[in-house]
Amino acid sequence: MASDSKRGRTPSSQRSWFRYASPSVFFPLAGRLVPWFALAAAVLTVAGLYIGFFVAPTDFQQGDAYRIIFVHVPAAWMSMVIYLALAFWAAVGLVFNTRLSSMMASALAPTGAMFTFLALWTGALWGRPTWGTWWVWDARLTSELILLFLYLGFMALQAAIDDPRRADRAGALLALVGVINVPVIYFSVQWWNTLHQGSSINLTAAPSMALTMLLGMLVMALAFWAYSIAAALVRLRCIIRERDPQHDWHGLTGAAA
Repeated sequence: MASDSKRGRTPSSQRSWFRYASPSVFFPLAGRLVPWFALAAAVLTVAGLYIGFFVAPTDFQQGDAYRIIFVHVPAAWMSMVIYLALAFWAAVGLVFNTRLSSMMASALAPTGAMFTFLALWTGALWGRPTWGTWWVWDARLTSELILLFLYLGFMALQAAIDDPRRADRAGALLALVGVINVPVIYFSVQWWNTLHQGSSINLTAAPSMALTMLLGMLVMALAFWAYSIAAALVRLRCIIRERDPQHDWHGLTGAAA
């Protein structure tokens, strides 16, 4: 018997995945995933903060002031990662005209903006005792501030357009243009002579910090990942309900995916 692919049909395993592109199918699955990611975020946050503030040693140069990096660095990572995810889903929605992809991009934007603001604010708190000032127009700080404006601009542009499909397309174009800012943020300390210190974690070299410091930072990064997924899924369910208020979404809450 000829295979599904030879007959020009989509294999059953792929069809099972594609069905989750339907908001009505993904809605109950998202509801079941939220508590697990929320619980993981809570547990990992407590563990990460405990390691960072009570287990990690005091830095010989910055003293205990350095401990803000256990929030600052993971928040900065997430600000960039979420923007890339937002741009990816926006592009998928733009190219393939899939509603759920565009809604996922919209759901990610507020969390990305929050982490970008958190990275900027904790960076200012770190910079005051370390650099002697709250803010400098440093290449990395400035490009991170631009990232916050991109998030806010994406949300404002979508809110200003009444038609959801047009809003999705306009937001996708802005998101794709703004992607160029992410490598600028990451490589700014290498491309320009900036006040901001270089990366302590590099994929091509051993980390330049104590193991407990690295562990605390990675645990906090996982906590922020789990929180981001939970928050995005909650917001996605709200967007799905808003765009199709006539559907019986409450009946799908406990339905099998």
